Amino acid sequence: MKGASESEAREIILRVVEGFLATRGYNGFQLREVAKEARVSLSRIYELFGTREELIVAAMERWMSHNGYADLTPPLAKQGIYEGLLYILRSLFEPWEYNPRMLDAFHRARRGRGGDRLVVQGAAAIRPALQSVLKEADPQHAADVELLLGNLFYAVFGRFSDGELNITDILPTLERAAFRLTADNTSAAKSGRRAATRPRKH
Repeated sequence: MKGASESEAREIILRVVEGFLATRGYNGFQLREVAKEARVSLSRIYELFGTREELIVAAMERWMSHNGYADLTPPLAKQGIYEGLLYILRSLFEPWEYNPRMLDAFHRARRGRGGDRLVVQGAAAIRPALQSVLKEADPQHAADVELLLGNLFYAVFGRFSDGELNITDILPTLERAAFRLTADNTSAAKSGRRAATRPRKH
């Protein structure tokens, strides 16, 4: 790839890394394989990205911008809060259901050097849609929903990466959480208390 500009070289390298992440996973390749596939020297990769961790973060930033955040436009105002949250959750997680190794790579990259860039990118992409959904809600309630869902995101990422949660179980889990955060749970809680205190029949 002689004569390629810096931006062209970066783009080719990032595409190669995305392919390796999707097919082999976070630990499934070495930088010399990236260099060979991208037809660049190993020193050129270090010159452009610094470390393997930072290269993977850059590849994940690119992949997320083209996939997880690509269709994350604010939902229609006429939708209710629950429906709006479902729209956001499905837009985010359906690409990962088709590419589970990318979710594992995202989780591992977020925890490594430069991983805070993925957090910043995600917040910048998600917050406008989330604020659009929650604009009619009490401000404190809206802040709590954002905080709780954000913490739950990272919790399920970790459980999936550790092999404790199937990729297809993540979205239903988040959808149930969204329902509980937006529904009137009083009657369900009262019903549960009544069932717990009802005497057993002999």
